[in-house]
Amino acid sequence: MGKIIVAGIGPGSPQDITPAVMEAVSRADVVVGYKYYFRFIEKYLKEGAECIDSGMKQEIQRAQEALNLAAEGKTVCVISSGDSGIYGMAPLLYQMCGAQKRDVEIETLPGISAFQKAASLLGSPIGHDMCIISLSDLMTPWNIIEKRIRAAAASDFITAVYNPKSNGRYWQLYRLVEIFLEEGRSPSTPIGCVRQAGREEQKVWITTLSGLNPEEVDMFTVLIIGNSQSYCREGKMITPRGYYTAHAEELGEAPEKGKAKIGQAIMHESFSTIESELQRKDYPLGHKWALLHAIHTTADFEMEKILYTDENAVEKIFQKIKEGSLKTIVTDVTMAATGIRKGALERLGIEAKCYLMDPRVAQMAESENITRTQAGIRLAAQEHPDALFAFGNAPTALMELCSLIRQKKAHPAGIIAAPVGFVHVCESKYMVMPFKVIPKIVVRGRKGGSNLAATLCNAVLTFDDAKNFNPGRDL
Repeated sequence: MGKIIVAGIGPGSPQDITPAVMEAVSRADVVVGYKYYFRFIEKYLKEGAECIDSGMKQEIQRAQEALNLAAEGKTVCVISSGDSGIYGMAPLLYQMCGAQKRDVEIETLPGISAFQKAASLLGSPIGHDMCIISLSDLMTPWNIIEKRIRAAAASDFITAVYNPKSNGRYWQLYRLVEIFLEEGRSPSTPIGCVRQAGREEQKVWITTLSGLNPEEVDMFTVLIIGNSQSYCREGKMITPRGYYTAHAEELGEAPEKGKAKIGQAIMHESFSTIESELQRKDYPLGHKWALLHAIHTTADFEMEKILYTDENAVEKIFQKIKEGSLKTIVTDVTMAATGIRKGALERLGIEAKCYLMDPRVAQMAESENITRTQAGIRLAAQEHPDALFAFGNAPTALMELCSLIRQKKAHPAGIIAAPVGFVHVCESKYMVMPFKVIPKIVVRGRKGGSNLAATLCNAVLTFDDAKNFNPGRDL
């Protein structure tokens, strides 16, 4: 009885051919495959072995040839690129052998698939649940492919994409991107692209769901779309499994028995949920980062309507921190200052201050017949006129700052305006809007609060984590 060995020879590099496949090729009487791949296994052939090329897209003829040769008692090695069981020859040979009732033994040998090789070149993008989808509709109707794409996107699978584009199939990858965005995937989801993995022509690059240019992709390219946890760091794409978070204490990374890392993981999941439920998907990064923090703190999706940021406000304030020109955050009430993350303040060398309990405040408030929060802001403007001012409680304090700005007694690095209540609240927010040169974050209307003011400060302080979607570093 003859035998067929169906062997995956890897994506194209000799180093990626397994020893088992080398051994199988070396004892085969005949090797059947597409001629392009013969060059990778020629040096392993035994003397007198025959190589039979059935041509590209001639899979049925190739399988029939192998069955006929095996029926003659020969040992036949059928080679596929990558893994023979993943879009390879193995399923077809088993089907045809069974249908024709051939007395032929079939053995399959695994190979390194293109998506595995691509993943290794990208870093570690497939560290969690994943699926593989081919965009070729030669064998599968497009409506079925689209259902699979939608299911993968909605289920937050890491998704490897084969056959993304060819001369005749130019639009399918565009449609895939649309579906992923429709299903709530973030536009900033990282996508790793590898062309000709393991071969001399190899090219590797990382982009995002919104930044992907399908015109740069061809049939030799494998794409790996990250899930909601995937991120990029130092040119590598990473999808965490959860071990690091679960064992943070053992790794020496988390104080207090790993609580910080666990809290960060929970915050990451919360932010991903919020992002998937936003009505609009194309917010500028700074505004979105502030919005995610605001909704996370309040669980109120009306923030999507009422949170206002000047153009690049978050970016501009953060840049002042990075430059060292912004060293102080002043809040109207103590609760707002308490909510600003101490780790972020220490990391960036920022001081958060509230003057409300300063002994001078009560004296000034009584002598000038103003509120204590107004007096606190007056003192703050005298000592830190260029601070970031954050308001979460007192509209009179915000109105006081507006007056001081007009008198040129204060020139804030930025303003976070989120006082809450019913008296003068809306007016105080209107008053701050005309200061065009001062970057502002405003919670419009009656809503606000010290918790909001604090979380918006935190959004600014952690803006360098926004691009990689890594909230909660300083928890």
